[in-house]
Amino acid sequence: MFFLFTKVDSISTAELENKLKENIQLIDVRTPGEFRRGHIKNAKNIPLNEIGSFTPTADKKTYIICHSGARSKLAAKKLKKRGFDVVNVQGGMHAWRGKIV
Repeated sequence: MFFLFTKVDSISTAELENKLKENIQLIDVRTPGEFRRGHIKNAKNIPLNEIGSFTPTADKKTYIICHSGARSKLAAKKLKKRGFDVVNVQGGMHAWRGKIV
């Protein structure tokens, strides 16, 4: 329960759009159904309920997105507590104005 007090870095969706020009690890923690309805190219779908068994690439910063930013913040806190370098995307897909696939 202590992960609730863990502070994680956050970026806007506009900042994420710039980061996508780099080789980043982007995790979408929405449900598979939400993900199928549209997601950012190269995002990997790891639903929030499976994030505990997910191991990000250790040498890469991991960006986490969901629909509004709430689930991604929770997922980012859980991963950070395990020692991973994570960033929450504020506003999530709701605020995303870029291309979706």
